[in-house]
Amino acid sequence: MAKYVLVKSVLSTILGIFFINVGIAHFTDTEWFEPIVPDLFGNPTFWVLITGVFEIALGIGIIVPQTRRYSGLLMALFLVVVYAGNLNMWVNNIPLDDRTFATIWHIMRLIGQLVMIVVALWIGEWLTKSSQ
Repeated sequence: MAKYVLVKSVLSTILGIFFINVGIAHFTDTEWFEPIVPDLFGNPTFWVLITGVFEIALGIGIIVPQTRRYSGLLMALFLVVVYAGNLNMWVNNIPLDDRTFATIWHIMRLIGQLVMIVVALWIGEWLTKSSQ
């Protein structure tokens, strides 16, 4: 049981720090993220900044044991929603740093997104029998 708690704590910290760092990047390099925001959403700067706020909050929330359960669920939902930007980048072959990416890169990104969703749900104990 102690090993399970340790693994969950380590994964929570890794995922949380990743989210916090990416969230901060939304504020320090806003223009880098703007091209992938679908035109349908309107002002890309707004969406980059608001998603940055959510990423920082969810990153902190997944690290803190008292907020981990709901942060895990919200993080999974967030990852589903923001995939619209990644899909837009893939479908419309949008370059970042003046380079486009091969299909395999987009597939790896999708797999990474799915893995993060599963990990967030596992950390929040949404995938265990005790949470049902």
